Amino acid sequence: MSNSYAKSFPRPEAGYTQSFWRTQPDLLDNHQTTPELPKEADILIIGGGYVGASAAYRLLVEKPQNPTPKVVLVEARELCSGATGRNGGHLRPDISSSTALFTERYGIEAAAEIVRFEISHLKLIEELVRKENIDCDLNFTRSYDIYFDEDELKKAKAFYDFLVDQGLDFMDDAKYMSQAETQDMAHVRDAKGGFSFSAAHLWPYKLITHLIRIAVFRGLNLQTNTPVSEIAETPNADGSWSVTTSRGVINARKVILATNAYTSALAPEYSKAIIPCKGICSQIFAAPSAPHQKLPGTYVIRFGPEAYIYQISRNDGSLIVGGASHLFKDDREAWYNNPDDGNLIKVAVDYLDGYMQRTFLGWEESEAEIKHVWAGVMGYSADSLPHVGSIPGKPGQFIAAGFNGHGMPVAFLSGKAVADMAQSSVAFEETGLPRLYKTSLARQEPVFDDILG
Repeated sequence: MSNSYAKSFPRPEAGYTQSFWRTQPDLLDNHQTTPELPKEADILIIGGGYVGASAAYRLLVEKPQNPTPKVVLVEARELCSGATGRNGGHLRPDISSSTALFTERYGIEAAAEIVRFEISHLKLIEELVRKENIDCDLNFTRSYDIYFDEDELKKAKAFYDFLVDQGLDFMDDAKYMSQAETQDMAHVRDAKGGFSFSAAHLWPYKLITHLIRIAVFRGLNLQTNTPVSEIAETPNADGSWSVTTSRGVINARKVILATNAYTSALAPEYSKAIIPCKGICSQIFAAPSAPHQKLPGTYVIRFGPEAYIYQISRNDGSLIVGGASHLFKDDREAWYNNPDDGNLIKVAVDYLDGYMQRTFLGWEESEAEIKHVWAGVMGYSADSLPHVGSIPGKPGQFIAAGFNGHGMPVAFLSGKAVADMAQSSVAFEETGLPRLYKTSLARQEPVFDDILG
């Protein structure tokens, strides 16, 4: 592959920073169910993250068929080593931020569909974890959406009031916080105000590997360390698709692209619609004996337009803190269309050093410092919406990708939906997905460019 081709069509890099979530590798981390790659599959899933695990679990556990279909999942590197294994662990619906944008463009009804869809993941994941007895540190709490910029807060409060006036059910849980409340309750220094609502956090790698383990037990053929280099442009005579990997060719009747940031490498028609965007995340600890204020929930701290930090507090006393993309927004080469998660973005790392002491009351003497820091590559869509559904012009190929760094309350049901489409020919409109998620030819040539603004 030439360098120019690699630049145009991003693929997972061989070397990469190690995320905290992957410090306890699962037995399936480098698993290959069969020594040789199968030559055929009824359904091939490309990608071993959140969507891939959800699809495999749906096909083989939730909706098994007789006879059991030949389902193969290939992952370019180790299991769950992409965005899902490198995120912030934040299961947090977006009540108002993107909702304001979607309301302006598509109307309140379509925007509210998305909010309800995201909120539904809280109960769904809770039930799943309980049913399968998954040890993934799932915790339910409140999330604090805190504003430092007065003008941004005024706009957010006006939209909050609009949503309340609409009588939307999910607004019963969303509460406005005054400046004093952000300091007294959320312990944020210098904030102007904010909002709180229900959210959760978890250990994403443990959730995904557990689901894959169940699917493997039910017949999934898992092939890690098997990067896909190409999907044939046209189907075979029997309607199957020839998929070329580093270990041979597999012919699949149906193909599910759970490829997120790397989608355009296998489906070039998405090269304008889904762009790999690089980010930074970290694990921070306070000194064991140093005084520090216990924080009541998860956070998104907004310092200005498109300038924010997200964080969760773990039971081990650490915090997972990431974001700060506003600091390197102008350095496009560092993050835009950049699939290299082997190098950190120094300006963001430097900013996170001392972040807790600068931002939170009661953390001034905490001696909090970064213990672990990593890069991750997310799939950002030009119109801020995921692409889910049947790939136009390619019968038998399906996609669930482009989650904009916000996949935790979106990807699980999206994976189930494409599994139903592939296995049972379920129409997009029958899946329960928000209408705006449907991929299309028009969305492959986007009108908006929300990534670069």
